[in-house]
This record gives sequence, C-alpha cells and structure tokens, in this order.
Amino acid sequence: MSLTAILLDPILRAAPARPLVTFYDDATGERIELSAVTTANWVAKAANLLRDECDVEPGGRVAVLLPAHWQTAAVLLAAWSCGAEVVGEPTAADWVLCDRDRVDLALAAEPSGGVLALSLDAFGRGIDGLPDGVIDFATEVRLHGDEFVPWEPVPGSAAALDGMPTAELASRVADRAAALGLSAEDRVLSTRDWNIPSDLLDGLLAVLSAGASLVQVANPDESRLDRRYQSEKCTVRL
Repeated sequence: MSLTAILLDPILRAAPARPLVTFYDDATGERIELSAVTTANWVAKAANLLRDECDVEPGGRVAVLLPAHWQTAAVLLAAWSCGAEVVGEPTAADWVLCDRDRVDLALAAEPSGGVLALSLDAFGRGIDGLPDGVIDFATEVRLHGDEFVPWEPVPGSAAALDGMPTAELASRVADRAAALGLSAEDRVLSTRDWNIPSDLLDGLLAVLSAGASLVQVANPDESRLDRRYQSEKCTVRL
C-alpha cells in the first residue's frame, strides 16, 4: 500500500466531506479550502499526470522544489501514489517539480526525466514562456482523470522519502502525530515550510496520519494569526 493510501484512505472512509486542507497566503489574500474528497481528486489527477506523461513509477525519484501549498501537498501525495521516492537533492531526481522562480534551478539539476513547473495560481492559470521541454502542470493536469488506480501495489519496503521505506515512514509519522497529541478532532494551524524533512513530517504528514484538518498559512502575517486561529476554530498551532 502506498503512503498516500495509508494516510488518505482512513480519512476518506471516516469524513470525506470534512475540510482537510485550508490554505491561506497572507501576501495575496488567497484562501482555498479542500475537502478530503477534493484533495483526493487532485492527488489522483496529479498522479495520473506523473505516471502517464512523466513515466513516474515505483523506484522513480522525484524532487519537489515548492513552498508549503495545497498543490504541493497534492503532488507529494501523487508521487507516493505512483510509488516514487521523494528526494531532497534535485540532481538525484528523475523529475523535478518546481515553482516559477526555480525553473532555472530545476533545469540546472539536469534530471533524467524532466521538469514539471507549477504556477500555484489560485485560478489555475499556467506559466507563460516556459523553456522548451518544461511541462506546465496547470495546463496538463486538468486533462487527467480524478481517479487513480496504480498498475501494481507499492510494497512497504519501497523507498518513500530520502531512502526511508514506506512502512517506516508511515510508522514514523504516526509516532509524530502521537507525540504532538494530534487526533481526528483537531484542526491544526501551521506556518511551517515543508522543505525541511522534520517540518514536512510534522506540518503535513503527521496531521494527515492523525486524520486531523490542516490550516496552512503561507507568508504569514503574525498580527493575523491569533484571530485566524479563533475564526478557523483551530485546536493546535505549529
């Protein structure tokens, strides 16, 4: 079973319509809320894109040069749905997923597969003027189905994150959820970035492992966080 299935399947069975990820960007005023079902649909679309267009499959390696964002959560979970390993070093990756500002960095890594660029635009607009060979995520993902069926099961021994096996990573994030005192009743306000493995584990994966709901704030305005904690009815702050 993939890490994505381990994390999302229990949530989809228990509370499919409940908000799972609420994303704020204090720099732009953006707010978007995704239920568990909507999140799973985005994950499936991205997984179909990665598999069908990028040939990402078990044993493949994907680097993610993206900020903490709801689309980042979708592509991370999509990579794991495909059985890929997420690696921190772009030069070790088959594919590099990046934002507009890091296209040159991704290309400099010379991944053997290619580069997939995400605009992270709230209205789904793509990126104009991309270099030849760089795939625009926003343009391509909409063409793919919102259900994903893996071609083969992902073994627990398959590497999921920087060499850590899927089963071990699932166990570790469950332990982190317990250590943070998270439960399915919690709504977690977080400003953590996910580029550091410990923040990815605590700020995203442990929240999902607990079945909790995440309120992720990018470019946080500290003067708004206390009020947002109250208005979003959060119970935990990271």
